[in-house]
Amino acid sequence: MKPEKMKVAVLAGGVSGEREISQKSGAAVAKALRSVGVRVIEVDVKSRTAEVPAGTDISFLCLHGAYGEDGTIQAELDAKGIVYTGSGAVASALAFDKLKAKEAMAAAGVPLAEGAVWSEKNDWAPPYVLKPVADGSSLGVHLVKTEEEAKKAAKAAKAWKGAMMIERLIEGSEITVGILGDQALPLVEVQPGKGFYDFRNKYTVGATKYLCPAPIEKEKAAVYQEIALQAHRALGCEVVSRVDLMVDATGQAVVLEVNTLPGMTDLSLLPRAGRAAGIDFASLCLRIMELSWARSKKGANA
Repeated sequence: MKPEKMKVAVLAGGVSGEREISQKSGAAVAKALRSVGVRVIEVDVKSRTAEVPAGTDISFLCLHGAYGEDGTIQAELDAKGIVYTGSGAVASALAFDKLKAKEAMAAAGVPLAEGAVWSEKNDWAPPYVLKPVADGSSLGVHLVKTEEEAKKAAKAAKAWKGAMMIERLIEGSEITVGILGDQALPLVEVQPGKGFYDFRNKYTVGATKYLCPAPIEKEKAAVYQEIALQAHRALGCEVVSRVDLMVDATGQAVVLEVNTLPGMTDLSLLPRAGRAAGIDFASLCLRIMELSWARSKKGANA
């Protein structure tokens, strides 16, 4: 079935700390799909149960964080026989748990920063990063460069509801690579005006500078794209993802994480990369639907 002929339910909102961003992603996707004649129903998900309207051909998932990217809703929709966009339940759950994802990527030879589960007995010396094992949009992330910052971060970590992890801080340039199907899109270099690329810098207009395509020589860019594809495949991801990398002063890159449901707002990185590749926003949405439909049919025929 062609995407333009489908009845689409755009699922957004959700129950995580990223609810507001998810709503913006959903609104942007719905607007883009309607602009090319797709029949769209917007569904505001307010609990851990998503009601997909009868007659829906495909659910376009714009749910970020828990119950969106962690494999839960994917498994729920699988059980109901409802087609949805993005990776399946297993890959989504694996990518969302940063420690399990690290194990899978390490086994596949993906370059990574040293990391481990955090506890109050942690004896790492700065610099390092303290962050939630399972969350997005840089919520709960602390960059620790001094002993004083270590004390503050530890106090915040103890108050965090979920598990925390510690990771060696790699200083340099943050690069993101959008993956669409089997294609790595042009690189985006992220340059926050102040501090690091946290929630505020991600979603405040003008707070961060984005360079796309990133000013990186062609040969190096190809290496980073291949690393991103390697990470995407190591986790079993399909259709679409956004891989975040940190590049140090020597040009060596490590993967920070793989996002299976990247943001789709005006400030989001995947749409920027798509535009740099000549793919406008509506076409990007249609392509995600097309690839997701093919994934579902492949699974049904397996």
